[in-house]
Amino acid sequence: METFDQTHRRFVSYIDKSREFYLRKGFDNPYRWASHEETPFTRLCKPLDEARIALVTTATLNREDGQKRPLYVAPTEPVPKMLYTQHLAWHKTATHTRDLDSFFPINRVRWLVNQARIGSLSPRFYGLPTQFSQRITSREHAPAILDFCRTDSVDAVLLIPI
Repeated sequence: METFDQTHRRFVSYIDKSREFYLRKGFDNPYRWASHEETPFTRLCKPLDEARIALVTTATLNREDGQKRPLYVAPTEPVPKMLYTQHLAWHKTATHTRDLDSFFPINRVRWLVNQARIGSLSPRFYGLPTQFSQRITSREHAPAILDFCRTDSVDAVLLIPI
């Protein structure tokens, strides 16, 4: 039996552990990191002080939505009192998400709009469920968010994953 030396760190390969996990779950293809042949970003076509900005979060509106993880839109006015994050993986003993501004900077963006640093805030923000499927994210969720952004005449988004 191997003895663990507490004076030295031991390397754990996240990708190997992930592959083993998915194989045990019955997925016959190995886990692959998301990659893109082409960068799906573009330069902003107008100055930031003329641009409409939208917020995209992985937080949900309430506990029930966290369990179902639906794609959603919600108004930016009034500012939500809170968003639900307990269904997501983050260090819950080292930090918290009771303060909305600590993880969803809607009030800060509004302040930047009032300071004329940003043109405007979209009338809605968008909730995107976290998925382990690059295919679902790329083929379903991202195009839906893009449609929401086009409907709201958004120039750029601020992605806010938890």
